Amino acid sequence: MYLAMNRFQIARGFEAGFEKIWRERDSYLSEVPGFKTFSLLKGPEHEDHTLYASHSVWESEAAFVAWTESEHFRKAHAQASAPKGTYLGHPNLETFSEVNL
Repeated sequence: MYLAMNRFQIARGFEAGFEKIWRERDSYLSEVPGFKTFSLLKGPEHEDHTLYASHSVWESEAAFVAWTESEHFRKAHAQASAPKGTYLGHPNLETFSEVNL
């Protein structure tokens, strides 16, 4: 198992629009070999932002990397973008590999 998580700092007041974009976009993930699940998670609220994380689970790192190099990835990321001021900086990608116990 391989987990890819992007953390987003979303400016206060822009949360509803950010969630709407994610709810309405076509991710094409269900068509990608090795994809397992996806969730958008809402985290703590701070004075200037709310923390979100996109969380996708893959069969392997190779499956995730193949998706990032695919036409499905390009189509998913070419869709409507959030209004200026939504993001406080770039998303922070964190990846994790399963530890076999």
